[in-house]
Amino acid sequence: MKIKISDHFTMGRLFRFTIPSIVMMIFTSIYNVVDGFFVSNFTGKLQFACVNLVMPFLMLLSVIGFMVGTGGNAIVSKYLGENNGKKANEVFSMLVVFTTLTGILFFVLGEVFMPNIVRLLGATDDMMYYCVLYGRIICISLTPFMLQIMFQSFLATAGKPQIGLKITILAGVTNIILDLLFVGLFKWGIVGAAAATVTGEYLGGVVPLVYFLRKNSSSLRLVKFKFDFTALVKTCTNGMSELMTNVSTSLVNMLYNAQLLRFYGEDGVAAYGTIMYVNFVFVAAFIGYSIGSAPIIGYNYGAKNDNELQNIFKKSIGILFCFSASITLASVLLARGVAGIYVGYDKALFELTVMAFRLFALSYMISGYNIFASAFFTALNNGVVSAIISFARTLLFQIVCIFALPAMFGKEAIWLSVGTAELISLAVTLFFIITQNKRYHYIKTKNH
Repeated sequence: MKIKISDHFTMGRLFRFTIPSIVMMIFTSIYNVVDGFFVSNFTGKLQFACVNLVMPFLMLLSVIGFMVGTGGNAIVSKYLGENNGKKANEVFSMLVVFTTLTGILFFVLGEVFMPNIVRLLGATDDMMYYCVLYGRIICISLTPFMLQIMFQSFLATAGKPQIGLKITILAGVTNIILDLLFVGLFKWGIVGAAAATVTGEYLGGVVPLVYFLRKNSSSLRLVKFKFDFTALVKTCTNGMSELMTNVSTSLVNMLYNAQLLRFYGEDGVAAYGTIMYVNFVFVAAFIGYSIGSAPIIGYNYGAKNDNELQNIFKKSIGILFCFSASITLASVLLARGVAGIYVGYDKALFELTVMAFRLFALSYMISGYNIFASAFFTALNNGVVSAIISFARTLLFQIVCIFALPAMFGKEAIWLSVGTAELISLAVTLFFIITQNKRYHYIKTKNH
């Protein structure tokens, strides 16, 4: 049975509607996970550390896709809720063109300045060559990757999350197979890993672009449009929290790497890289659910359906609780297995990774609620509140914790930085959830 964003959602219906977005985000994160596995096991920890060092910057370049996807999705789904399909398609089309042009610009800048950037990231002389090589190859697919990220949001809004899921699985499986061939069989090393990722990202971005260019059965398609500066600014404002989240995450990861090089050397960067690969997958579940539920929230906000908005909010908290508990438990139990997959060939690095991962895993008990709250306010077209939550959890509190915790409790405490920052941020999230309810009515009260 086809599920529409205008439907009433039971727990099961809500989970079925959002599961394609969750799986899409997980498969998107697999690009980096698979690269890391093959690079570490087939080329050694130097090239593995190089990939981990440059990856935060490469993710930083792709943030426009997240901003436009979430911010624009809030506007487009609101127009659909107001039964204004013409305007929804015009704004959607404008945002696709904007993302494409921005991606091309970032590609050129990345190719030209990659050596300078890598040096600023703290690469040693031994790491420079591999970091620059990997970064320049990955930049080739920057534009399609930004489009893939953006389309993940819009395919759900268009009522076609299953198509997005199939495209993402195709891209992810392609990346895995090519990594096996290029790195495992042909021994191309870091070049092979980058080439596999580029191919997968091109599939993930170009296939949905072709779908929306052609006549289709969804509620969205690419049409002629007049440039709407107001809609673009609103998109950027709405999506500022996602922009802030991804910019902050990349910046914080760079600071983490700098601190880890100081405390643990290249082993620290390698251990953190292993944790980040697993983190990509686990956090992707929270992000995927937030992306998948956002069109429903935006639609019911536009339709002024407070009862359904309350229903979605309440059920979302229950789903997030189950996710948080399951992911935290899995992280603690699987720490040795995961470390063995990536760095089992080095005993000291293996033990460091296991210890670090178990401390880091405590963050999963809290992070899902903060991620959802930020996306929730974006869907309500309140980019300011969303951005404040994101700024607090991904930049402000984490930077403080990265430097303060090791200084106060020793270098091992750096692995608790994310969890501590998420806990402090939860207080900020709860403040806005309580104070903004009078405006949006997502929690049922006696007066409403």
